[in-house]
Amino acid sequence: MKSRRGKASAERSVDLMRLAEIVEQFRGKKVVLYGDFVADEFQYGDISRVSREAPVLILKHRETKLVPGGGANATNNLAALGAKVSPVTAVGSDAAGEALTEYFRGLGVDASGIVRLPNWTTPTKTRFLAGWAHTTAQQVLRVDREPDAPVPDKAKAQVGAKLAAKLRGAHALAVSDYGFGSASPQDLRKAVQSVRSKIPITLDARHGLTRYAGAGVGFATPNEAELEAIHHAIIGKNVDELERCGNATMASMKLRSLLVTRGRDGMALFDRSSKRPTEIPVHGSDQAIDVTGAGDTVLAAFTLALACGASSLEAAHIANIAGGLVVMKRGTATVTQVELLETIRRESSGS
Repeated sequence: MKSRRGKASAERSVDLMRLAEIVEQFRGKKVVLYGDFVADEFQYGDISRVSREAPVLILKHRETKLVPGGGANATNNLAALGAKVSPVTAVGSDAAGEALTEYFRGLGVDASGIVRLPNWTTPTKTRFLAGWAHTTAQQVLRVDREPDAPVPDKAKAQVGAKLAAKLRGAHALAVSDYGFGSASPQDLRKAVQSVRSKIPITLDARHGLTRYAGAGVGFATPNEAELEAIHHAIIGKNVDELERCGNATMASMKLRSLLVTRGRDGMALFDRSSKRPTEIPVHGSDQAIDVTGAGDTVLAAFTLALACGASSLEAAHIANIAGGLVVMKRGTATVTQVELLETIRRESSGS
């Protein structure tokens, strides 16, 4: 466990009561999520024996769970934090696409921006988790199913039209690009220009972050590995290299802010108003239980805070706290507005 002295000092640089006031405004904010939906499927089983056919374990199937992943997880987190979220995406007319659509309808989320595509595969990540009786299940295998063709042009036009329609009256737009084709810089630029939107536009792009330069994005939330890939660099503990890569990304994309998530090293916020990046130590324990989908939680909390008028520094601290909470949960998880508020209030009171 790292010393908490640095974390406490960093948090005094923002008013925790102000952060609580911002989170209180989350409920009802209209946020559009544009990007790739992914189905996260979890197959749970008990280890029964070793197979006679090959040196592999035989799992006795216990249950299957399917939860929102990728941009769908960001949508789920926005809803859990109290936003009135409108997802805009394409999914297949398959079981996974149907399950994701029905899941959000069940939450009361506006699912009219989800375009269903025949003969197209909804990206699905199936994780097999196994354990002995009375032990914690561990992941033993992951199988990914991905579309073998890009989103058809006609469907992309439908998605773009729905994006432009949903942006009218929205308080913020979050882009979650996992590389499956539902989101593109060109379509984003067209939609933003068509409504002349001045709302905060945030971006989390797994591949090709810089493709969105000139598309209207003001804020981005890459992780350190993604930043390294862009600049063919290795950052590690080299703060100078972190600054070089961050500043270069800020300049090339003309961003207002860049929030780099760094795992157990916390976050680094690059902002136009500051000459040097602000380092934000990891919130809570640096021994995460499960980091699956943590970047989606960070995107959701950061976007919602900006939608409520928070500064980039305030939004980064809120996102850092939300990220610290979600990595202590197993699987693809969410953080609720109540959880976030309780944590901030507890820390502001020193308890």
